[in-house]
Amino acid sequence: MAQVEAVTRREIAAKPDDVFDALADYSGTRQKLLPEHFSEYEVREGGDGEGTLVHWKLQATSKRVRDCLLDVTEPADDELVETDRNSSMVTTWKVTPGGREGTAVVVVRTVWNGAGGIGGFFEKTFAPKGLGRIYDALLANLAAATEK
Repeated sequence: MAQVEAVTRREIAAKPDDVFDALADYSGTRQKLLPEHFSEYEVREGGDGEGTLVHWKLQATSKRVRDCLLDVTEPADDELVETDRNSSMVTTWKVTPGGREGTAVVVVRTVWNGAGGIGGFFEKTFAPKGLGRIYDALLANLAAATEK
C-alpha cells in the first residue's frame, strides 16, 4: 500500500479566526459548506471543534462512496484534524493569516493508505485530483460564507 495525498489551498478575504470558526462549527456552518458530494451528515458528539464526532458519506465518484465517521481534534490553535474511524483517512485543515491584512489561507490536506498494485497506481494518480475538486467547491462555499 502506498500513501495517497491530496492538498488544496485557497486564500479567503476574511479574518483567519472567522474562517477557522466557520470550519470548526460542525453543528451549524460546516454542514452548509458541503458540496453535493457529501450526504447523511450527522453530528454525533460535540459540534464545535475538538471533541466532535461527525458522520457523513463522501461520494468521490459515481461508484465510490466512503462512509466516514470522523473524530475531530485541534492539535494547534489554527488546525483541525479529522481522523476517520472507518479507514486510514486523515484530513487536516490549517488556517493561517494571508499575505494581506484581513485575509486567511486555508490548506486542506488528506492522506490515506491506498490500494496496492495497478489499482493503487490509478488511485494515487486520479483520487487526489477528484478530492481536490471536491475541496475546491467546499472552500469556495467557505469563502462565500465568510467574506464580507
